[in-house]
Parts: sequence; structure tokens; C-alpha cells
Amino acid sequence: MIWDYFVAFIFGVVEGITEWLPISSTGHMIILNEFLKLNVSPEFYDLYLVVIQLGAIMAVIVIFWKDIWPFGTKNNDHPFAKEGFGSYIKKDKIIMWLKIALACVPAAIVGVLFDNWLDEHLYNYVVVAISLILFGIAFIVVERYMKDRTPTIKTVNQLNWGHAFAIGMFQLLAAVFPGASRSGSTIVGSIAIGIKREAAAKFTFFLAIPVMLGASLLKVLKFDGDVTGHEIVLLLIGMVTAFGVSLLIINRLMAFIKKHSFTCFGWYRIVLGVIVLILGAAGVIGGGALAGAA
Repeated sequence: MIWDYFVAFIFGVVEGITEWLPISSTGHMIILNEFLKLNVSPEFYDLYLVVIQLGAIMAVIVIFWKDIWPFGTKNNDHPFAKEGFGSYIKKDKIIMWLKIALACVPAAIVGVLFDNWLDEHLYNYVVVAISLILFGIAFIVVERYMKDRTPTIKTVNQLNWGHAFAIGMFQLLAAVFPGASRSGSTIVGSIAIGIKREAAAKFTFFLAIPVMLGASLLKVLKFDGDVTGHEIVLLLIGMVTAFGVSLLIINRLMAFIKKHSFTCFGWYRIVLGVIVLILGAAGVIGGGALAGAA
């Protein structure tokens, strides 16, 4: 039992790191699962890989609370009204959340309509590896293309409705192709359309809140198996660990991207994709369906 708790802790560490870095949490989870097995049912494992993300998303809420909470008179430079209830509503934050909602639409539609089909046909090591490699190459190409260009959008508030929808389409790529990395595809896609790296990362983190909450709710509603007390403890360990690690990673990533590009992550993804293909060809990694976030 102690070993199971240790494995759950390791899964939480990996989730907390790879959920925010643009290197694909799925690619790392399938490799980890081949060497460290959770003592849970297959049905609960599928649920575990998604719901554990709630710990990671709580870190975003804690770190960026002042940036996302749309109510209060303090630091409210854009109230809906000068007096009354409207003075407690931050108009700029409400508009930001409406843009986030718009960005969620493409992936939400595809997720609701084709979730089972995607799990059955695309969640395998070959697709994950190819996505790792192709999107890694895309990272490198975009960074080189934007190297001598100045971003036109420098803050989240400057994003318009067109930008929000475009980011939603980039996120759709990650929803369809496991291994693409949700954070990676949205951040690098945002950079490609002229959004400053820090603003792209922030909007991506904010976008993760409804996306992960929705994905977890969908998995919970679809789950029809039995859950043991032991499995619940393992899930809690993973979530708490993912929360703590995410606090560190998000802060470090925001500091990193102020001075560095995502090129190094592109090369890392290519190498990881090749490793996944080699392990698959050697029979170390199976070709069955995989659950988890992109």
C-alpha cells in the first residue's frame, strides 16, 4: 500500500510539471505508466489521469486570483457602474471570461460529440509520438519565424474576439491529437499570430480552468465503475502533489519565457517522440487506447 502511495505521488509530480510545460502530459504519462503501475482498475485509471488535473488547475487559480476574479471594488479600474452593484463588477474581467468561453467552444463541441471515438482511435502511442515530433518541429519553426518580429498584442486585455477564437482553434488541435500539448499548441499558436509570449501563457493558463473542470466533470459523469477508498486516497495524493508542483512550475515558466524562447521545448518533444516510437517498436509500450489530457 505504501508503494501505491509513492506511485500516486510520482504521477502527481509528472502531472504538475508536464501540464504546464509545452511537452505533452500524455506522452510522459504513457511512458511513466509502463514502469510504474497504479494498483487501480483500468476504468478508474482512465478517470484518474483526467481528474488529477484538478490539483494542477487549483494552482492557476491561487497564483492568478487577482487577475481572474471579476468582483470587488479594489483595483477596479473598469467598473460596470459608478454606484450600486455594478461598481463591484470588473468589466474588463467579465469580457476576458467571455473571450475564454468563446475559446472553449471548438474543443468543447468536439469533446462532447467525439470523445469516445477519439479515445478509441487516436489515443495510442503512435499518434502521441507523431504529434510530439510534428508539433515540436512547429515550435521551432514558429520561434524562428517570430525571432525578429515584434508582438502586436502585449497583454491579455488587448486580445480581441478573433484572437480568442483563433486560440480556441489551436486548443482544438490538442483536443484531437494526443501528444500535441494543450498549453504548447495554444501558447505557440498565439505567438504565431502576434501575441507576446507572457500574454499567451497567461491566457492559456486562464483557459485551462474551464477546460479542465469540464473535462473532469465529463469523465466523472461517464464513469460507471466502482470506486474503492484506496483509489480515492490515491487520487487525493495525486491531486495535492500536482497542486504543489504546479505552483512551482507555473512561476518558473513565467520567469523563463520572459528571457527565452520555446525552441528548447521543441527539440525536447522531438527527442521524446522518437523515444516513444522506439519503445513502442520494442514492445515496451503497448498500442492500446490511452486516457489523459493532451
